Amino acid sequence: MAELPHPLSDEAFLDKLQQSAFDYFLEAANPANGLIADTTRDHAPASIAVVGFALSAYPVGVERGWMPRVDAAERTLVTLRFFWNSDQTERPEATGYKGFYYHFLDLKSGARVWRSELSIVDSALLLAGVLTARSYFTENTQNETEIRELADALYRRADWQWARTGKGTVCHGWKPECGFLNYEWQGYNEAFIVYVLGLGSPTHPLSESGYRAWTATYQWEHLYGCDFLYAGPLFIHQFSHAWIDFRGIQDRFMREKRSDYFENSRRATYIQREYALRNPHGFKDYGENCWGLTADDGPGAGTLSIAGREHRVFAYAARGVPYGPDDGTISGPAALGSLPFAPEIALPAVRHLYERYPEAARNYRLASSFNPTLSGSGPHGWLSEGYFGLDQGIVVLMIENYRSQLIWRLMRRCPPIGAGLRRAGFRGGWL
Repeated sequence: MAELPHPLSDEAFLDKLQQSAFDYFLEAANPANGLIADTTRDHAPASIAVVGFALSAYPVGVERGWMPRVDAAERTLVTLRFFWNSDQTERPEATGYKGFYYHFLDLKSGARVWRSELSIVDSALLLAGVLTARSYFTENTQNETEIRELADALYRRADWQWARTGKGTVCHGWKPECGFLNYEWQGYNEAFIVYVLGLGSPTHPLSESGYRAWTATYQWEHLYGCDFLYAGPLFIHQFSHAWIDFRGIQDRFMREKRSDYFENSRRATYIQREYALRNPHGFKDYGENCWGLTADDGPGAGTLSIAGREHRVFAYAARGVPYGPDDGTISGPAALGSLPFAPEIALPAVRHLYERYPEAARNYRLASSFNPTLSGSGPHGWLSEGYFGLDQGIVVLMIENYRSQLIWRLMRRCPPIGAGLRRAGFRGGWL
């Protein structure tokens, strides 16, 4: 009987997962303008948030030996030049307006597509990548000097005050056809990076009162014996943390709760696993090492019958714990994105996925999601088609923060991050 191959060490396993995710940004890029495709699916547009992850991933690639520094600087410079010189008028086919950018852009021309919104949060994720580049490329070369100058200019151009609602909070977005969207950020969500960058702006800053108004909408809950700041999908507990080291620093809200946002994400990760163990809807394979509900791809609209009960099935949706929606769809990148918070449960979950559902981790690259309860394209159920840039981005950055804290270290010395956190009332720790 042939012996099974010896399993990789944790370090080697993470290295393969991280490098495979990093390669997405080389394969899905337009080298002429630095834009990155939202997904590997045919005719996918560029996503500005994915570009932000790419700009943050290039320093990781350099430090890991996957890309020469000069190449990373050149890619970064091409990207920053494109955004600085892009159309910032009110024309519907522009790239952006008021220093912000449309959610989806044509991969070749950089023009707005799909009548997408001028997205404040996706622009913030892009600018987080811009500032990561600013903090990393510090050498006295022509290219790296220009990177720093363009990064400063791009950040200063964003008019956060224009994006405020009447309450001083931040709106979701704007369209040239109808103006501001009738939505504002309510409850704990991925807008944290928006408020930190907006508060830290030296040119068009948000107000402290707007931040307080946002945190006043938070929902503190007691679930499964655990107190935490509620948000259902895991990505909310991860995205801002990809850049900001929240360990040991607290704003007024967290001081009152005697916690911090890093600890909150750790609790949210354990709550995800506990939900899977309880498996209230009876979905297949949920358990100790099979969990991770987030915003991700799904099988499509429809219904599913389990033990005589009908369950709705969704396409792309923000799945969450414990209030749903939940249709049996699990995200490997969501579990891996919690690695810095709870490695003792996140790493076993990803190892289980790799061993039990190898089709969801071909060549060590994690698919957006899979659903063992449904029959579909994979041997163990439905499998998401292609790969998503946001998934690969959170994998690269959170593995690196777990391994070396590189992104956190870069952003701890980024003046807008420190200024924004202090104006939000954060104290303690590295601040």
